[in-house]
Amino acid sequence: MFKAVLFDLDGTLLDIDMYVFIQHYFTKMVQMAQERNLKCNDLVESLWKSTAAMIENKDPQLTNQEVFERHFFENTSYDPDVYRPFFDEFYERGFDQLKGLARPFPETRAVVEEVFSHGCKVVIATQPVFPDLAIRKRLDWAGVGSFDYQMVTTYEIMHYTKPHTEYYLEIAEAIGVAPEDCLMIGNDVGEDLTAAQAGMKTFLVKNRMINQRNLPIKVDWQGYLSDLLRFVKSWRG
Repeated sequence: MFKAVLFDLDGTLLDIDMYVFIQHYFTKMVQMAQERNLKCNDLVESLWKSTAAMIENKDPQLTNQEVFERHFFENTSYDPDVYRPFFDEFYERGFDQLKGLARPFPETRAVVEEVFSHGCKVVIATQPVFPDLAIRKRLDWAGVGSFDYQMVTTYEIMHYTKPHTEYYLEIAEAIGVAPEDCLMIGNDVGEDLTAAQAGMKTFLVKNRMINQRNLPIKVDWQGYLSDLLRFVKSWRG
């Protein structure tokens, strides 16, 4: 039915409250910085500002990582020779301590397996504001880290973020599939359903649906993961 299927991760395949998660994420990062006697008095505020700059960026010549690091180190007094290795250490050693805040949905693995069984190219189309390691670990938390994905959108390789249409077009170009032959599956009305503006079909997962701005819901299909599983199975005819 589709040549490519794009899955959002957080709240779609991974049962996680991102608002709670982010609070613990920053708390853990600051704790680790303090344990190493690193300057961190305005670390969280600075990270938010640089993340916002990354999300707003539309320069196709710069990866999200390049935008983030340029903004962060040029607008703060944090030493890149100190904080680059610290960030690496955090994702290697500290990030897994947040695992208890997330779990797979009961249908997660079955849905992904079913999509792969149809021969589709499968993409993890998560918001690319995290490094590859952090996303791979969350895929493991969801119980679907072992699959051979066509692409995982990390901040190292992507030049755009959600909700920009360019994000979805960049994926389609990278995997060599026309947008109209792609299905985007996600739980965030404001971020995931904008794939339709790029020409993709959309499925809204309602298990942890987010609609921060109370936008009108314009979607091709919607339902819970159990409904999505039945929908994908129906492709067999």
